[in-house]
Amino acid sequence: MSDQIQHECGLAFIRLLKPLDYYHEKYGSAFYGLQKLQLLMQKQRNRGQDGAGMATIKLNITPGEKYISRRRSNAPNYLQALFDGVYSHFKDLDSDQLNDPTWLKNNKPFTGEVLLGHLRYGTHGDNSIETVHPFIRENNWISRNLVLAGNFNLTNIEELFDKLVSLGQYPKLKSDTITVLEKIGHFLDEEVQHLFNWYKPEGFNQLEINPLIFDHLDISRVLKKAAKKFDGGYVMAGMIGHGDAFILRDPNGIRPAFYYYDDEIVAMASERPALQTAFNLDLEDIREIKPGNALIIKHHGKVSEELCLEPKEKLSCSFERIYFSRGNDFDIYQERKNLGRQLVPSVIKAIQGDFENTVFSFIPNTSETAFYGLTERLHEYLNEQKANKIKNLNPNASFEEITGILSVKPRIEKLVVKDDKMRTFIANDQIRGSLVSHVYDVTYGIVNDHIDTLVVLDDSVVRGTTLRDSIVRILSTLNPKKIIILSSAPQIRYPDCYGIDMSQLGKFIAFKAMVELLHDTNNDHLLEETYEKCLAQVDAPIELMKNELIALYDLFTYDEINLKIGQMLKPKDLNIDVEIIFQTLEGLHKACPNHKGDWYFSGHYPTQGGNKIVNTAFINYMEKNDVRAY
Repeated sequence: MSDQIQHECGLAFIRLLKPLDYYHEKYGSAFYGLQKLQLLMQKQRNRGQDGAGMATIKLNITPGEKYISRRRSNAPNYLQALFDGVYSHFKDLDSDQLNDPTWLKNNKPFTGEVLLGHLRYGTHGDNSIETVHPFIRENNWISRNLVLAGNFNLTNIEELFDKLVSLGQYPKLKSDTITVLEKIGHFLDEEVQHLFNWYKPEGFNQLEINPLIFDHLDISRVLKKAAKKFDGGYVMAGMIGHGDAFILRDPNGIRPAFYYYDDEIVAMASERPALQTAFNLDLEDIREIKPGNALIIKHHGKVSEELCLEPKEKLSCSFERIYFSRGNDFDIYQERKNLGRQLVPSVIKAIQGDFENTVFSFIPNTSETAFYGLTERLHEYLNEQKANKIKNLNPNASFEEITGILSVKPRIEKLVVKDDKMRTFIANDQIRGSLVSHVYDVTYGIVNDHIDTLVVLDDSVVRGTTLRDSIVRILSTLNPKKIIILSSAPQIRYPDCYGIDMSQLGKFIAFKAMVELLHDTNNDHLLEETYEKCLAQVDAPIELMKNELIALYDLFTYDEINLKIGQMLKPKDLNIDVEIIFQTLEGLHKACPNHKGDWYFSGHYPTQGGNKIVNTAFINYMEKNDVRAY
């Protein structure tokens, strides 16, 4: 993606099912859990740019001993800073102490059996250390202590917050994380109190009741009550002071969650390859938490996946497959290749079958896999053409005729090179604009002046600013006849509200193209009419809201919007034709058949809150409010 956008967070969880000395004896280190957590987080560093945090809980401790440890970092090198800080507690220990797991657990922090890590990709607000997960809800009752981290965004925070206030609570912040923390914490308190009230009349004293609460605390029931009204996409991971832990996934499976367990360990991550690498696992070893389910690990080690919320149609995020996740996942790799393959018919039509005078390339780095699929299918297409031509040759055809047919192949070159060391954030606006145009370089000397067409693949186009101001302009220095930009993703038309920082319509080039088409066709009044329709729904029940923006897009064909975007991507002083070809929705569904969450492109949101957000985003656009829609 040439336009960088902030996206979703990453989670890592470890539960050691054996005592620390077991891992020390078998693996040579009492820090086995810490090391695995660090590796899981390192292998998911693509999911965070704003910070990282981790927390641990010690099992079976005595009152008065610290059992929860937490550390967070928002430093530029946040992962290194985080774990440097954790390991600093052990740097002055002698060999005997380092090799004594019991002593370490009794005397040092971060030596617990339950570990939770989080990589933060903030979608809004500041980047202070206070915004970095995990969050802790403290209580003197060990079973009421809650540590929470998540990859989520909820659309109905106002409603959830007001409910907490109506219960008499005073949440310290009106944020989704604090609201979720307090919501789960409230029902955790209720469940603990219920168990206390149940056992107290039986003659048990307070100390005797604690272990009974530990054993019988129903985490599934807590989550069912707490998450009943959650509207959004989420994976939430929590640890309770006495050692119970859970990972809850939303009913539509919007956000990803994978896990593995054996008799030694339970491990969870947002991305499957992280688990494969950290534990040397095969694909089939790893399970996916089902939508609406929670993975629950009791303090005594029992592991279960339990239904907490009624599952709905699985609409896991397709953008996750296109761009956000690392591409070394087996399924994602194949899907990205398929996205490239789906573009081939449109490409052949656009170049009019002229392979001799067409150069194919891609914008590094996330579009590379889709480019493999594109070129693979181009080769197949040409082989089919060659086979038919050879089949129809005269039996006496010459060697030269045959080799002439066989010699036709796509011209594949690395045209675009990203200058990873270029930094523009410290420059003033005027200088920054000049620098942005040089973030990418090109390879010179391989394009025939005014003869060759350049076909360049990007994985997706959101704003189009980098394409217009940098890539198209610098490609034009090669003097091609024409520039064709391919997007492996469809037109991004609608805001996200489930964890991706894409809520302002006015920044989407597809939306701006549609608005320009309304102007070109003298239909500007429809913007005002749609605005009034959105305003009329502001106070309507969320289940009755509808996406009013779809009707505006439906006024134009896909190709008409493509054409307009191509015109907008072309700098005004450029005398070279620029065309853009987007993936179709049908092509997306063929490439990613098991991941149907396409609301960015279709406007079909998996939850009712999505319709509220898109209408709010349109209201903000019309009122020129430069704010997020949720």
